[in-house]
Amino acid sequence: MKIVVTMSMTLDGVTQAPGRSDEDPRDGFRHGGWATPYADQVMGQAMGERMAAEGALLLGRRTYEALYAFWPRQTDGNPFTEKLNRTRKYVASRTLPEPLPWVNSTLVSGDLLDSVAQLKAGEDGTLSVIGSVDVVRQLMRRHLIDEYLLLIHPLVLGSGRRLFADDDTVEKLRLVDSLTTTTGVIIGTYRPA
Repeated sequence: MKIVVTMSMTLDGVTQAPGRSDEDPRDGFRHGGWATPYADQVMGQAMGERMAAEGALLLGRRTYEALYAFWPRQTDGNPFTEKLNRTRKYVASRTLPEPLPWVNSTLVSGDLLDSVAQLKAGEDGTLSVIGSVDVVRQLMRRHLIDEYLLLIHPLVLGSGRRLFADDDTVEKLRLVDSLTTTTGVIIGTYRPA
């Protein structure tokens, strides 16, 4: 199984709360929803193509709860709702009880990294990680990520949780594809070098 991380980030690496003002106010973060003004048709098409691919999702608790609070309730015929409902969702959490409420959701039991390594070795397809920075950092330290799809926004926030933490984790990457949106977002695909 190939593990692919998809993450919106600013030029200074901030990934916290890209979608909504109330998404993640931890540590007094006041800039929630910073990515929304940069959405355009180019980004929509690129993300739609990624969503159309078959595979499973790996989500941290916060991302799972945020997606579950929104997507299953979209009843306007939106194709993303049906796709997300059908997709197998693995959820990394030490606090959520089973059974998980969203259809096709499985709580990752035991050690996260061992469980993901087993999924990676034992299944075909793609395991996509959306958001879930804490999960991504753990996977990075174990070198389990096969590809990063980074949506780099032309914005500097100066504060907020970042994807690449100051923890001595070294990950050499190579750019394998890039696309620039009409709003200046660089969608870069990176793989370990």
